[in-house]
Amino acid sequence: MGRAIMRLNMQKAKFIRPCSIWRALEVVGDTSTIMILEASWIGAHKFDQFRAATGLRQSLLSDRLKRLVAAGVLEKTPYSTAPLRHEYRLSKKGRDLYWASLMMLRWERRWTPPEGKCQIKLFHQTCGKEFDPAPTCATCGGEISAHDVDWEAGPGVGLMAAQYSRRRQQRDAVLARPPSSTLMDEVAQIIGDRWASLVIRSLFTGLRRFDEILHDTGMATNILSERLSWLVSKGMIRAHEYSAVPKRYEYRLTRKGVDYYPVLLMLMRWGDTYYVAPEGPPLLLKHKAGGHRLDPVVTCSCCGKQVQPEDVRFEVIEPRAARKKPRAKASV
Repeated sequence: MGRAIMRLNMQKAKFIRPCSIWRALEVVGDTSTIMILEASWIGAHKFDQFRAATGLRQSLLSDRLKRLVAAGVLEKTPYSTAPLRHEYRLSKKGRDLYWASLMMLRWERRWTPPEGKCQIKLFHQTCGKEFDPAPTCATCGGEISAHDVDWEAGPGVGLMAAQYSRRRQQRDAVLARPPSSTLMDEVAQIIGDRWASLVIRSLFTGLRRFDEILHDTGMATNILSERLSWLVSKGMIRAHEYSAVPKRYEYRLTRKGVDYYPVLLMLMRWGDTYYVAPEGPPLLLKHKAGGHRLDPVVTCSCCGKQVQPEDVRFEVIEPRAARKKPRAKASV
């Protein structure tokens, strides 16, 4: 009887393509988690600092900090013994999310209005200039866009059971934050909604129809319907009717959606670094410009050199209503 039930469960199980983006989103694809990481990037280390910056409930904040420590993204160390208190700092694994965070910031600057949130100025100490982060091919030095990249199956390709950690949808949590600590709101909603990011990932691989995306992601039909509608409302994708009877649509990325590609690219790089299968990465990317393997990095828009956290100084400028003076910070 037990074996029969096991066989039945295996038959019902959904299998999806393994993907380093999927694995990365299992760690950071949560709005509350993105808010905590954003706060950490601009100087929060203590529990009260995270709570003030994110506006999260104490229990929720405590849970997400524990998860990030368990995942090795944050390191918890005591700073007071009486009473015992801890601070949370990015580990090397956490700091390696820096390029992904810069691509989130780049996208937010390009596609969302600056009103009502703080702004940040980045200074590359290598060349001494204020800069914009640029997604770049390390081999040829060219800037990367989604149109410039081909992909093929890698040695880690295959199928795996679609096992997702359960979590509540909390996209609107970013809207409740104090304006003085809000740096990225729309990108935090998108990257913090694992399902929405997986839909975009499917579209980038050429899957446009509902059933194709459903099969690729392994999500429930009602979840997929809601995420597609929400992404249309955010201007990330558009619906294109391809059948009148019955009425059916395929979904295509807008310019805003296409420009989101470097965010997923850097998440994939991070996932390949920390969650790749023993056989190797499941996906290999090729830069069309020279036909070489794509090695994505983030560079300074002024000098073209790769940017690392220790090489960047930044200033946080609060919204006008909350402004006192810019908060100068060294990077993490």
